[in-house]
Amino acid sequence: MKLAPLALALAAFPFAAPALAQDDLSQKRDGNVVARAASPDGGITVTVSIDGEGRASYAVQRAGKPLLADSRLGFLFTDAPKLDRNMALVEVKRDKADTSWTQPFGEWTTIRDNHNEMTVRLREKADLAREMDVTFRIFDDGVGFRYTLPSQPNLKHANIADELTEFAFAEPGTAWWKPAYLWNREEYLYNKTPLDAVGTAQTVMTVKLAGGTHVALHEAALVDYSAMNLQRAEGNTFKASLTPGAGAPKVSRDAGFSTPWRTIAIADDAAGLYAASRMTLNLNAPNKLGDVSWIRPGKFVGVWWNMIKGEWTWSRGAKHGATTAHVKQYIDFAAANHIPGVLVEGWNIGWDGNWFGNGNEMQFDRPTEDVDAAELARYAKAKGVYLIGHNETGGSASHYDSQLDRAFKYAQDHGIPVVKTGYVTDAGQIERVDPDGAQHREWHESQWMVNHHLRVVETAAKYHVSIDSHEPVKDTGLRRTWPNWVAREGGRGMEYNAWEGGKNPPEHEANMVFTQLLGGPMDFTPGVLSLSGSNGSAIQSTIAKQLALYVVLYSPVVMAADTPENYAKYPREMKFIRDVPTDWSDTRVLNGEVGDYATIVRKARGGDDWFLGAVGDEQARSSVVTLDFLDAGKTYVAEIYRDGPGADYRTEARHAITIESRPVKKGDTLTIALAPGGGEAIRFVAPAAKARRR
Repeated sequence: MKLAPLALALAAFPFAAPALAQDDLSQKRDGNVVARAASPDGGITVTVSIDGEGRASYAVQRAGKPLLADSRLGFLFTDAPKLDRNMALVEVKRDKADTSWTQPFGEWTTIRDNHNEMTVRLREKADLAREMDVTFRIFDDGVGFRYTLPSQPNLKHANIADELTEFAFAEPGTAWWKPAYLWNREEYLYNKTPLDAVGTAQTVMTVKLAGGTHVALHEAALVDYSAMNLQRAEGNTFKASLTPGAGAPKVSRDAGFSTPWRTIAIADDAAGLYAASRMTLNLNAPNKLGDVSWIRPGKFVGVWWNMIKGEWTWSRGAKHGATTAHVKQYIDFAAANHIPGVLVEGWNIGWDGNWFGNGNEMQFDRPTEDVDAAELARYAKAKGVYLIGHNETGGSASHYDSQLDRAFKYAQDHGIPVVKTGYVTDAGQIERVDPDGAQHREWHESQWMVNHHLRVVETAAKYHVSIDSHEPVKDTGLRRTWPNWVAREGGRGMEYNAWEGGKNPPEHEANMVFTQLLGGPMDFTPGVLSLSGSNGSAIQSTIAKQLALYVVLYSPVVMAADTPENYAKYPREMKFIRDVPTDWSDTRVLNGEVGDYATIVRKARGGDDWFLGAVGDEQARSSVVTLDFLDAGKTYVAEIYRDGPGADYRTEARHAITIESRPVKKGDTLTIALAPGGGEAIRFVAPAAKARRR
């Protein structure tokens, strides 16, 4: 299949940019419009309207065409009338920014923040006369908006039952979404349905409208608030649905606060959405931790895959995985392959018995008797390797709260710079215990859990420990504010491929790139070169695709998930895993369609090498990419790992791989041929460049 050339990015739109609308509303076309603002390039316009009943709404236009029709604004409260009717405009304030900032690590070294801002103050004309602000930041590739509820005589405290916020798409389309409020938290495959057939969806939800425009709905800067889901109201209109808490209000806060940003990323195509997702980072506050040179991006191996497959156990006994001897074997393997980290799961007291949904026996500073923690810390340091801890709570979040300081002091004392956390329990079953002893059950993304995760991240930072959270609250760009929150899981990762039933289909990763990963990095745990799960069950992938995932699925901490014994069988393929970095100075999506294919190139931070990853779905696919990202005047060596003859995820030929090298330069083209379930990985070695290994 030949892929069509990509459309131009939004930034290249050729129409003239109108001047920013003035408060006199001389440009208004609708008698209900009370405020208008445009993006810096003029391509996106936001209008705010008030109808005859005093209901406020917003709308979004792109290139002069409706994208979101009038969409409702407001709040429902548990103890006060809703904030909705009889509103009037008080004032409109405007601002703009065009700045750049540097990430300590990430997909891009420098990120530009270029937006126009409009804040609309609304007030009830009678009764309680309450006020609310709605602030819009309009970028060339999207819109973010949030509410502010000032402290005022008739609104000192807000007990929010829900938001009235809507997203009313102006035309039909196709949506990629996964369900909210079901038992298995975030770990569902993405559905592909007509927009008007969506149920209640988690964000990120990605939409391809009938006219071709791509939109991704999400949120940014989720702090002290409940996470937002999307409930289809009618037709193509969606309403914000806040995650419940243990009490009646979904959010309870003293007035004088702002909500998270609701984000609308907009692009011509799926590839454009990836760059547009930087808006999420721009809408977060700058780094609050100061010097973060202690944060260590990098790859790791671990005592993990054998447990996932059922061959070792987390609990003590004859098959216990986290023994001193086993961990030393992994340390030796990591050191020999220049892999800096070794994850150890099941090392601590509490894993014996039924811990699922009940982690009250977990002790996060007490290893089991067959784990010599001091010796492993010494041995790892001597080998130039660090350990990665694992704190599984079994959903007992309050129990974990009570141990945070000593858990991270233990990590610091044993040379553990990263801790993987876990909250394995059914949705709605997080255990919360109040200071008075009252017990409650929380959802994973309730306001209380949002605040719990920040307590974890902030306490970890005191001890120079980074957090890789599993069963987490979703990523909303907070890694900008708290850079030690390096990664999250929050989706179906590699572990599903270990089990005989319900493996991830070949399209899964091409879905994730343009849906969940628009929110932030995921600890997916790729690199299972054996392509084998429990009882030898086949993973629906080729070897080349496993290598490509290191480039396609970004995370600053990345696992080589297979076992040392299996990696010993693939020394040539293992070279790519050794060479590929986890920290980048530039990222570009060369092509892609949601759920079908994606080709991404990234430049190694601190070096001149580029790396390409391409993944497909169940179909054989072919595309031609131009190497315009390379430096002019240099000849690179392309080290290519591609699907071999007859490669196919459905047969034993999934192991077929061709490894070759060829000289390339800027402007050359390469044909990327993907087998069914296949992929391709390339390292472009710059002349005289030294290998940079993470």
